[in-house]
Amino acid sequence: MTWLRGVLNDLAEDSPQVDLAERTINIYKRRRQSVISLVAAALVVVTALGVTAVVRLLPTQPGVATTPDMVTDLPARGVGPLSHAYKTFCQPEHGKVPPDCRDGGWRVVTQTGRTYHVPQALTSLSAYRGVGLRDSPLAISQDGRKIAYYSATESTFVVRDLASGEQLTAPTKVPQAWLGSISHLLLSGDGRFLAFTKNPALKDPAMLIDMRERMVRPLPNDWNPIGLSDDGNTITLAQYAPKSRLQTISRLWATSTAGNATAVELPQNYHLSPLASDGKTVMAIENRSTLSEPCRKGDLVRLDARTGKALQRMTVSGLPADANGISLRTWRNATEVTALTMSIRCGPAPKNDPGPSEERRFDPPYETMTAYAVNTKTGKARKIATYTAQSYFDIVLPGPTGAL
Repeated sequence: MTWLRGVLNDLAEDSPQVDLAERTINIYKRRRQSVISLVAAALVVVTALGVTAVVRLLPTQPGVATTPDMVTDLPARGVGPLSHAYKTFCQPEHGKVPPDCRDGGWRVVTQTGRTYHVPQALTSLSAYRGVGLRDSPLAISQDGRKIAYYSATESTFVVRDLASGEQLTAPTKVPQAWLGSISHLLLSGDGRFLAFTKNPALKDPAMLIDMRERMVRPLPNDWNPIGLSDDGNTITLAQYAPKSRLQTISRLWATSTAGNATAVELPQNYHLSPLASDGKTVMAIENRSTLSEPCRKGDLVRLDARTGKALQRMTVSGLPADANGISLRTWRNATEVTALTMSIRCGPAPKNDPGPSEERRFDPPYETMTAYAVNTKTGKARKIATYTAQSYFDIVLPGPTGAL
């Protein structure tokens, strides 16, 4: 690991010393314009540092069992494929608290509706009640059979096979302080590769980890990994601030450096999907919202991930008229991408909203969200599931998630 230590030292020397609070507030300010159509006034954007509120999702979709009064811990083995994972925060200002709630803890839900706590995963800290702020990312493989999370016991990331119980631990320690206020994980389909990035970047490195060969490569921070080739040699990342951008890094394992990188600025602000299975396509929702008009609807756009060129533009149909927020998530198949929607109130924030600087005692209230499968050739949407949520940002579906 001597070469890795040298690379990380170089990254640290080249990174500017900046104040965490100031950097995080700046991230919030840059992102607010681009995500306002997703969250608008329905989300309370608060923390002591000024970071966007996170998602707390509870499954209520047809065909999936509701959360029982007592949720058992994740067994050591014998768990079936997952449909999703979500966090629970236990003191909403109003709305039902999930039974057997563990504050900041992860839960996973199988495709048959079984729900489990994941006590092995580090719990998040919420700034709403003056207890600080720390993100704890979790990822699910595309087939739903493996999960990756930060283990407080191991002080690094772990990839776990849910059926066999086999566990792989990352070859390098990751201090909890490196997790940042907004963290991103991407787990490859076979569970071999794990990409970790976060905001704010500061001096702490992001990384791509080969869990099998126990090797690590540095990645740029302030980016969200949205696609990874099967051999781990090409990764696609997306970014919102200061502009929507896409970046492709190739030959990651061919040299001791971060490989060859190509970044393109997109012609306007988008809400982006993960990279499609063809390795070339990213779907996007145009962000036409403004602070004065937060509910202006945009088209669905097919983008070339390498060049950023818009290849096709279409109107999304089949959504209710009040579904003003759309967050693109995992691909369901070659022609359908998942979209989470929420019916949000349009207009300026309420007068009694203290803004991002005032610390709050309670978590955000629960809202209703609906998932749709959107046909990427026609724009036609069909309903999949309904959830109760506090925001968009912490639901995890199998496969990579889009850039938020």
